[in-house]
Amino acid sequence: MNPVSTPPPPPPPSGPGASPAPGRRDAEATKAAILRAARYFLARHAHADITLKAVAERAGVSAPLVLKYFGNKDALFARVMSFEEDAETFLDAPLEDLGRHMVRQILTGQRERGADPVLRIAFAPLHGDHGDVLRANFRAQVLDRLAARLPGPDAAVRAELALATALGLSMMLGIARGPELRSLPVEDVVDRYGPTVQAHLTGPARPVGT
Repeated sequence: MNPVSTPPPPPPPSGPGASPAPGRRDAEATKAAILRAARYFLARHAHADITLKAVAERAGVSAPLVLKYFGNKDALFARVMSFEEDAETFLDAPLEDLGRHMVRQILTGQRERGADPVLRIAFAPLHGDHGDVLRANFRAQVLDRLAARLPGPDAAVRAELALATALGLSMMLGIARGPELRSLPVEDVVDRYGPTVQAHLTGPARPVGT
């Protein structure tokens, strides 16, 4: 009797709709954990005092794995000091709803991911020359990008005011850890605070200096 042949298993799906392979998912999760750990230390210690060993321990990985994914300490913190990826999400809403969206992103970032999209700019003074990099990135990737979306001669001023208002919320949640604010449902805070941010974004324009 001829042996019955078993057809080979179908190949794993590929293309835009396919799920990433387990190894890739694990790698992305590990990178994300390392970046969260690096952000944690960047918000609490001067750049010069942060070690890759400390970052690795907080992320639950080995220091060689940090080097594998990011190359060296400067490359890792160059990634952490960039706002490019966060700005994509933080500013991704129609202008008429952007204030509420920004507030929601701050709240869900801190509560669900432990990663506020903009709070690390508040720690620029800790980092010497690296603080200048952080400021330059914030201006180019967040502030200027927001200002470019706003009409009127005072667009840059209104962008700074809107971000100052948003950062006040970030600091009360993440640094002062205000207990009343932290206990409220996300949408309650969005309803209360979103209009305050929105007023700077779409309120009446006025010439600068008047």
